[in-house]
Amino acid sequence: MKTYFRILQFVKPYWKYVVSSISFTIFYALLNGASVYLTIPLLSTLFQEGKNPTAKTVKSTGGTNILPHWLTQGINQLAEEFKHFVFSGDTSEVLLKICVLILITFLGKNIFGYLQAYFLAYVEQGVIRDIRNKVYAHLHKLPMSFFKNEKTGNLISRITNDVNVIQQSVSAVFLNMIREPLTILVFLGIAISISLKLTIFSLIILPFSLGIISYIGKILRKQSSVLQQKMADITTVLHETITGIKIVKAFGMEDYENRKFVKETNNFFRLILKMVRVRNIASPATEFLSVVVGVVLVYYGGLLVLQEHSLKASEFLGFLFAIFQLMPPIKELSSVNNRIQESSAAADRVFEILDTVPNIVDAPDAVEIDGFKNSIEYKNVSFHYDDSQELVLKNISFRVNRGEIVAIVGSSGAGKSTLVDLLPRFFDPTGGAIYFDGIDLREIKIASLRKQIGIVTQEIVLFNETVRNNIAYGLSDCPLEKIVESAKAANAHNFIIELPQGYDTVIGERGTKLSGGERQRISIARALLKNPPIMIFDEATSSLDNESEALVQEAIERLMNDRTTFVIAHRLSTIRNADRILVLENGTVVQEGKHEELLRDKSGIYRKLYELQFRNGK
Repeated sequence: MKTYFRILQFVKPYWKYVVSSISFTIFYALLNGASVYLTIPLLSTLFQEGKNPTAKTVKSTGGTNILPHWLTQGINQLAEEFKHFVFSGDTSEVLLKICVLILITFLGKNIFGYLQAYFLAYVEQGVIRDIRNKVYAHLHKLPMSFFKNEKTGNLISRITNDVNVIQQSVSAVFLNMIREPLTILVFLGIAISISLKLTIFSLIILPFSLGIISYIGKILRKQSSVLQQKMADITTVLHETITGIKIVKAFGMEDYENRKFVKETNNFFRLILKMVRVRNIASPATEFLSVVVGVVLVYYGGLLVLQEHSLKASEFLGFLFAIFQLMPPIKELSSVNNRIQESSAAADRVFEILDTVPNIVDAPDAVEIDGFKNSIEYKNVSFHYDDSQELVLKNISFRVNRGEIVAIVGSSGAGKSTLVDLLPRFFDPTGGAIYFDGIDLREIKIASLRKQIGIVTQEIVLFNETVRNNIAYGLSDCPLEKIVESAKAANAHNFIIELPQGYDTVIGERGTKLSGGERQRISIARALLKNPPIMIFDEATSSLDNESEALVQEAIERLMNDRTTFVIAHRLSTIRNADRILVLENGTVVQEGKHEELLRDKSGIYRKLYELQFRNGK
């Protein structure tokens, strides 16, 4: 229940709507009871049971009061006044009054039922929205290491499917746990007022129901957790297939992917059927026990009417109406615990994200920076990922002065990308420190640090938005003139104006409507518009053809002007003019110098890499 109470914390902002819903629920329950209770005088009139049919007072069949004397007296007085109003006049007038009262009662019941449902839906959807928004916002606070260890589909499933399941628990409390008990109390009061013996006899079913409910609830919580994980697996396969559809088609793997997806959906199908079997046992079991008691009640009550004459036929029928009106809310309550258990299992998965504490955060005394003035220094920097103790970077030290262009080269897996990822604090060093104008990065506010840095990577990230919005990403109310100016500097303007709607053309998810070179030039235009003093290029041209590479390289050179630049390069021909080149091998800087200097070292790794590329015509 700890998880469930945590869900209810999200209800607090909506307490006014909760109170309104509860108020309307009370009126709904009372009018629902009244609509059934009115059947007694209606049947008495139709059956002509005496000249003046009367409403039953609140006494047991044995004549013993079960309520305080003052309350019994007050109820009896109201009943007498009601009888006098309804039953004054001839039979046709009495019948008309009763029919009008029934009509008014049902109208009021349905109005209050609608209002109660609307306000409850407002609370439900508001809670779901708030949870989803909070999880989404928390995701942005989590470090890159979190996303390295999590499947994208699993995260999407938690924010969509799991949060939807939580909705059931909100309605379970504020609808079933309030409306149904109120309904039970109202109809139980009606039943007791007619016959205490029959009422007690009818309630023997409850202990059996509660035992079944408790057992089934424990099973459902376990199964619900497994079910949500299986849905996450389906979402993961779906996400991977859609994002990699080009590779799937290129390798003719459609049948393989279909089989993989069908396998996951079949697993989900079997699990959900198993869960449905367990979940649906509670309702028919409760109903069958109710029918058993109902049949016995009809027989016993029939004897009271036909042989003992202690009940009128209209009263017995009214009692049966009241008792059988108890069954639906009892059945609903039998499923409440199950729904709470299912929701709690889903909530555990959602709260697991919220409980993940980001390890890249602002220090309490972090300082704000408004620019880059002198230098960036890596001092004895080492790093390993959370899930491994193997060092990716080992005791690296170097200094980059303002305006300097530093290239980082090395074989795959040498640690090049990790080295530059430490600068915007996507990760923190596990040893040593990085200094920005003499200040440890961990003592600088993250937002102000990242404002100073622009990043262009091989893996281009664009959004399913217009060209204009992609270039101006992160900038509000940016004039079109500045966007166009940045696009021209990035060699992107000419192809943009040829698009169907020019700068207002939607480029598709991840920019799929554009070529690789066009996407890269838009990402460079985006970096130019941000105009940061520090730029990071992570193999920005490695996947482009020669023509696109020339255009992108020209744009990159413009972007480098008057900026401090880190370039991770696969093609060594693109970094000839770098002020300094760092050569990484197994997480260590093994060479450092200019292009010509490094080439003179015939035994050095840089010379070997260069000759290898030259032989391959790169």
